[in-house]
Amino acid sequence: MSWVNAILQGVFLGGLYALFACGLSLMFGVMRIINLAHGDLAVLGAFLVWWVATQFGVAPVVAAAFALPVMLALGYLLQVTVLTRSLRSGELTPLLTTFGLAIVIQNTLLLVFSPDVRSLGTASPWLTTGSWRITDELTVPYLGLVILLVAVAVLGGLHLVLQHTGFGREMRAAAQDPDTAGLVGVPATAVYARATAIAVGTATIAGTFLALHSTIDPASGPVQLIFAFEAVVIGGLGSLRGTLIGGLVLGVAQTLGAQIDPQYSILAGHLVFLIVLASPQGRLFWRRREAVA
Repeated sequence: MSWVNAILQGVFLGGLYALFACGLSLMFGVMRIINLAHGDLAVLGAFLVWWVATQFGVAPVVAAAFALPVMLALGYLLQVTVLTRSLRSGELTPLLTTFGLAIVIQNTLLLVFSPDVRSLGTASPWLTTGSWRITDELTVPYLGLVILLVAVAVLGGLHLVLQHTGFGREMRAAAQDPDTAGLVGVPATAVYARATAIAVGTATIAGTFLALHSTIDPASGPVQLIFAFEAVVIGGLGSLRGTLIGGLVLGVAQTLGAQIDPQYSILAGHLVFLIVLASPQGRLFWRRREAVA
């Protein structure tokens, strides 16, 4: 694989990381919560899509259309029943709450689905294995391109919603000062619940693409959480634009590391994360002026 092709494949991989990081960035920007169950919620959504696809013999996109509303409702329910109460008890309580939620999800998936790996790749072989060959050393996989386009659409769309709609203004107001927002008629609890629903929904999309791209198992969540967290930090906490760039940087770093030696793939991504974290700004691109940007 040439260096140019390695960078191109890294961009496609970075689109997947950006999708995973989207909900994590949104929840931190709005509620200042680092959701440790984010990766496990993504895997839960992916297992739901896999179950629907296999039980009813439908395409993954049809199964995802069924699973997405379920996961949106689950995210809303989690916020109004669990996270809202934990937010009242200080900054550490939501961290412990989401950690416990992650353990519950992992063990539930183990009981229901066993530790065996699952994949959606066989359901759409034309998408998962097909590619455009530009040159002998440069190819564009169908799935990678779809993931990148969806990532740009999701993060770009959310950014526009936050900046140019009434719902976005309510979310930014609740993020900056929930008490003052409540005085002018912005219900912070409802805004938080909608934000969590969107975060879980985007995580479900990311988990579905992961199941199409490779395999999933009940223990896949923590690894995806680490990659998502690194993408968020690289791009700047609370910045959706930065999250997209952070995911791309992380993906390119991993594929370039693998180009040197396959063992260096994950290490290269971690090194880039540590270098950015040690920089004076602690991020690559944008200074976050607002709670959600």
